[in-house]
Amino acid sequence: MHTKSICVYCGSRTGQNKTFADTADALGRAIADEGWRLVYGAGDVGLMGLTARAAQKAGGDTFGVIPAHLLEWEVGKRDLTSFIVTETMHERKKVMLMNADAIVVLPGGAGSLDEFFEALTWRQLGLHSKPIMLLDVDGYWAPLSGLLQHVVDQGFADASLLDFVATTTSASDTILALRRALS
Repeated sequence: MHTKSICVYCGSRTGQNKTFADTADALGRAIADEGWRLVYGAGDVGLMGLTARAAQKAGGDTFGVIPAHLLEWEVGKRDLTSFIVTETMHERKKVMLMNADAIVVLPGGAGSLDEFFEALTWRQLGLHSKPIMLLDVDGYWAPLSGLLQHVVDQGFADASLLDFVATTTSASDTILALRRALS
């Protein structure tokens, strides 16, 4: 039986709201508790590091992918179950997505948005059918959800685009949604 892998996109910083860090920790633990593998950007900083350390502490497998130029900046976490170094950011995103069964997006910045939009675009184009979830901690992703609705309302995407993204508000809700989506 195939072990499910959950790709988590999130910030290389922790942000200003303590709930972001608490949720990253809870999500990492919950992924491991399910017996799933964490796929993420291989950094040991910010929400990335918190998620990975929580998964490791709970006994979970971790699959990290980092481009060579970010090894120092994001403090490449070399004690993962699998640690992959790529040449480019594009290659990193492809390896992460291709090694995952679902995508969860915690709060983050431009990099997390880039990863989210690439996964969403690939889904829209039929390149994958993996579930994509925005973990909307304290309303962090509400403006993004509004933007996606605006894109549809303005005729730049079919309403089906909205069906490709589910929104959850806690690690436990995310795990429940993942169980349903992956069964």
